[in-house]
Amino acid sequence: MTVRDIVLWPDPRLTDVCARIAAITPEIETLATDMLETMYDAPGRGLAGPQVGAMQRIFVMDTDWKEGSPAPMVFINPEIEARSAAQSVQREGCLSIPGITVEVSRPKEVTLRWTDLAGQETRRVFSGFAAACVQHELDHLNGIVTLDHLTEVARASAEADYAEALS
Repeated sequence: MTVRDIVLWPDPRLTDVCARIAAITPEIETLATDMLETMYDAPGRGLAGPQVGAMQRIFVMDTDWKEGSPAPMVFINPEIEARSAAQSVQREGCLSIPGITVEVSRPKEVTLRWTDLAGQETRRVFSGFAAACVQHELDHLNGIVTLDHLTEVARASAEADYAEALS
């Protein structure tokens, strides 16, 4: 296992749409293992391919490890099949935009379909914080960061805070 460098905003890779993964190869398995190791080391609760420079449709997540036992998940070629009409506003941080949290409104519940590392297609309903996390990571695969969810004024303020945090 290797802890990889996390790509920081405004790196242009964070605005690119990632390619589908055609097959689960040993390289993909290594990438997933490295991504989990990197996420735990950061320490985060989710990490997407482009955040480690891998422009492929993969993300990892473990929303419970900070409060209990680790329950790592690997999502390959994830797609949201359904979204609740009800919305939830939560503060979100991002490992690629360290030191900044912003309020993002997202569906409270989503049904996600993905392939796991064993090659099995999986579906699951996520709600609450886990729903926000899968949507956040899926955004990364589509070239979207948390700042893209903000109004122009709120984004300018967050960008100024980020620039100050980096200096």
